[in-house]
Amino acid sequence: MEDRYLLDCTLRDGGYVNDWRFGHDKMMEIFSRLVSSGVEFIEVGFLDERRPYDYDRSIQPDTACYDKIYAGANKGDATVLAMIDYGTCSIEHLGPADASFIDGIRVIFKEHLRDQALAFCAEVKKLGYIVFAQMVSVTTYTDEALVAYAEKVNDLMPYATSMVDTYGLLDEEHLMHIARILDAHLDRRICLGYHAHNNFQLGYANAKHFLGSDLSRTLLADGTLYGMGKSAGNAPLELLMMYRNTKQGQHYDVSQILETIDDIILEIYQKQYWGYNLFFYIAASTHCHPNYVNYFMGQKTLSVKQILELLHALAPEKRLLYDAKYAEQMYRQYQDIECNDAAAYKALAKQVEGKELLLVGPGRNIARQATRVKNYIKEHHPLVIAVNYAPSDLRADAIFLTNAKRHTQLMQDLPTSANPAAQIIATSNVTKVSGRFDCVLNYSSLIDKDAETIDNSLLMMLKVLIQLDVKHVSLAGFDGFSKDSDNYFDISREYSFVKAKASNMNESVRSFLKDNRDILSVEFVTRSRYENE
Repeated sequence: MEDRYLLDCTLRDGGYVNDWRFGHDKMMEIFSRLVSSGVEFIEVGFLDERRPYDYDRSIQPDTACYDKIYAGANKGDATVLAMIDYGTCSIEHLGPADASFIDGIRVIFKEHLRDQALAFCAEVKKLGYIVFAQMVSVTTYTDEALVAYAEKVNDLMPYATSMVDTYGLLDEEHLMHIARILDAHLDRRICLGYHAHNNFQLGYANAKHFLGSDLSRTLLADGTLYGMGKSAGNAPLELLMMYRNTKQGQHYDVSQILETIDDIILEIYQKQYWGYNLFFYIAASTHCHPNYVNYFMGQKTLSVKQILELLHALAPEKRLLYDAKYAEQMYRQYQDIECNDAAAYKALAKQVEGKELLLVGPGRNIARQATRVKNYIKEHHPLVIAVNYAPSDLRADAIFLTNAKRHTQLMQDLPTSANPAAQIIATSNVTKVSGRFDCVLNYSSLIDKDAETIDNSLLMMLKVLIQLDVKHVSLAGFDGFSKDSDNYFDISREYSFVKAKASNMNESVRSFLKDNRDILSVEFVTRSRYENE
């Protein structure tokens, strides 16, 4: 079997977690213990000319900064590396290798920048550095593109080229399919590397399988302490060392790694979690950029099933290159489900005719001022419509439902609420688990497509009432939003994006009430920030 090596990139990839601010003393301890562990390659950070020199960070503008930070440090037998994301650090920021603490440079690049990045690698090589060409998002390469890439790399003759599974999409079979194509076409003297991400909990398994494969060249697998790294994290170095010690006859001092994890890494982990979770699973399972998942989940109106449907509907060429405007467009198109609601409005008009109306929401004042609300109901005997929740201690004749996320909660709450048989008035973007809703209204006719928050449920309900020619309505539990405190009586109803937009959302409701006061008068039973100031 050809040589197999390990590379630690904690100080570089792990830095995404803490903005590379490890602190100088801790950087030195991590480095020293890695040297003592016997790991062959240590990546000490990013080279990025946009960043200022910072003694406490592992991201620096030039190689001279690392010379200052690690002055007097003992490298032992380790080869010391730094990484450049192609285009973020020009050749002028690299001193000659023979005068630098850095032995080698790893250059990462996306497929469309291949030729320019490899030309840059050639310039780096002229300075005397060991060069690594790193294929970002290797899963985007076709078999033909892999062969063409190998031919280009052979012209460069770097020390290594690495397959970077940026979004954690690979399983063992796909990994080895790519590896075997590269192995067949790369010059035998070029080392083949693999950088895993753990979106599918396969980072370690894939790296172990790669290191144990029968590929007839030098292989290199990346790892980090405790899997520390961007998004779902990386293959844990301590596990890779354990595997190589027990199965490949190596003698890494794993205790040095465990000491570092205990002394330094766990403290960071407790403040900023990384690793496998639903968010990164969804991104990987749909082969989509995580920012799409973040955007759709951040709307707080979609169920996981709907998010998956949206992600599967993204154009293939868009999936791994995030486009914020495209994400918004797809969200609006998905929600814009049309239905014929004429009969629904006719039925609702009969129900509200000649009756006082009370809308109840899940604001904190619905509980704080419960006596006031109950007295109002006792005195006026209104038709009560709850908006996006099932009250536990108030009778509601109907529940207005505008998003699938709340539908899931509603199905859990209804059986134990005071309204197990309440009529459900849903907008057309919400899909019932089974059967049909009592009443379905067009979503697109109720939203404000030009607003910052297009689907404010209170405004949607008020538009319904205007359509029904209702002249007066009372509100309870619509407190408005605060950036300084919780906005709902039950924290599980809280929208994560609300606090940043609180003042804008309050103003949009106040403006609506003012603009429509001649056709719909509103009375607040509980205190609200929506009242005119």
